[in-house]
Amino acid sequence: MVTTEVRGTTTTQDSGLLLLRVAIGLIMAAHGAQQLLGWFGGGGIDGTAAFFASSGYSAATLMAVLSGLSHVLGGLALAVGLFTPLAAAAIIGTMVNAIAVMWGSGFFASGGGIEYELFLTVVAAGLSLTGPGRYALDRNVPALREHRVGFGVAGVALGVVAGVLVLALFR
Repeated sequence: MVTTEVRGTTTTQDSGLLLLRVAIGLIMAAHGAQQLLGWFGGGGIDGTAAFFASSGYSAATLMAVLSGLSHVLGGLALAVGLFTPLAAAAIIGTMVNAIAVMWGSGFFASGGGIEYELFLTVVAAGLSLTGPGRYALDRNVPALREHRVGFGVAGVALGVVAGVLVLALFR
């Protein structure tokens, strides 16, 4: 099999990154639509705010809106590869909070644990660090055309810091 080398990545690698970005991005956006709009059987703002209140968050409605927007905007941006480190940061920050809420329930999702949330966090961090690949809108943003590992590290750090700040201020 012959692959074409372009800017340090191959067509196969770029296709794999596209698949990961689209899958994780759309999963996150759909979950955000559940939180914000009640789509796909979700609770909407009221149901999501009730969840945040029961999880010990003050300003539960604000948290519902911020979480929903982070999921939708971060997910859609990740799916199309636009501002990838920031999109990943939005997902990482919300997942840090999800992991904190579920922390005492063990590891495996079947017992209400953090398995799935940790997986989403790691994938978002990995995409931030590797970059979006060639099939991304970031290729049209001059500062992001060439992926720089510093942007990826900054995206991961921003996501973790934002998630921890939300926990410290609102839970």
